[in-house]
Amino acid sequence: MTWPDIFLLCFAIGVVWSVAMLLLGGLHFGHIHGHSGHAGHVHAHAGHVHGSPAMKGVPAAHHSSPGQKISPSWIGSMLNPSSAAVFLAWFGGVGYVLTRHSGFALLLDLLLALIVGLIGAWFLAAFLRFLQSREKPLDPADYDMVGVLGRVSSVIRANGVGEVIYVRDGVRKPLPARSADQVEIQRGEEVVVTRYEQGIGYVRTWEAMTQPGRVDSRPQTLPGENTHVQ
Repeated sequence: MTWPDIFLLCFAIGVVWSVAMLLLGGLHFGHIHGHSGHAGHVHAHAGHVHGSPAMKGVPAAHHSSPGQKISPSWIGSMLNPSSAAVFLAWFGGVGYVLTRHSGFALLLDLLLALIVGLIGAWFLAAFLRFLQSREKPLDPADYDMVGVLGRVSSVIRANGVGEVIYVRDGVRKPLPARSADQVEIQRGEEVVVTRYEQGIGYVRTWEAMTQPGRVDSRPQTLPGENTHVQ
């Protein structure tokens, strides 16, 4: 096997490897890091309410310790399957062209192909590092429905199902909801999800959450009565 054949084989392996990894999602390396939270008081953050243990019906939020992300060196970031595939493709392609058309000595062809291959791997590593720097860390607490603060968009009957609109990641989302206290909750009231089961949130009004001793004095709907739905 001649050197052009070796370079061509490296090029073919690198291209096939790169395409396979691209289709399999191997060019994306994500990391999930936790963020610590503050407990012991009530605060709203992005439509989510974190409660203290004293809040009735809402368990205290637990957060993981803040993770420390150690940035790898440039050499270390190039030591991955994706960069190796790109190196083989560039090394083989450039080496094949040089041995066929440059007229340089074989040692110079090898050196140039090696340099170009390393440059290709470095560019891919830099691109992956750029993508990682733009990734938003995920916090499992941000996707927990318990503690979500929303507003009733459809009246929640005492023993029926209504609808709550809440905001998450800047997007308004609907949530089927029942009254956790089995009282009617009117449209427009702010509510907090205290329990989430089978796609339905069990909610209490914000007023009931902040005034635990308050007795709801709103008239209950009796069977057979006609009520006006706003």
